[in-house]
Amino acid sequence: MTKLTFGALTILTVIATAPAAMAQDVAAGKTSFNKCLACHAIGEGAKNKVGPELNGLNGRKSGTAPDYNYSDANKNSGITWDEATFKEYIKDPKAKIPGTKMAFAGIKNETEINNLWAFLAQYDKDGKIKQ
Repeated sequence: MTKLTFGALTILTVIATAPAAMAQDVAAGKTSFNKCLACHAIGEGAKNKVGPELNGLNGRKSGTAPDYNYSDANKNSGITWDEATFKEYIKDPKAKIPGTKMAFAGIKNETEINNLWAFLAQYDKDGKIKQ
């Protein structure tokens, strides 16, 4: 009986803290996004900068943000952004898309990459946070 009660409490604790853990990941991703701010914007009213705005990145085809002058490499990459593709790309952008204009050495830390994706993926194409 004690093992059953302990097991149930453990499960309830995990369920109760899961949203908080996700919020921490998104918050850490927002901090990581500071590395991207010089070139990219996200959220309501985001505009293209040196790089394209990143609203609605998940599911967007590479090279298709409106009014951004992409390299031919990005336009012709055939990439549709999703979690796995982004995580591979952000480690070494020039290796994933040779000829890209993105001048960024990449992020190697897996936790930081996961947090950054959690932050980016929460925005829809209009820059609103998905509910």
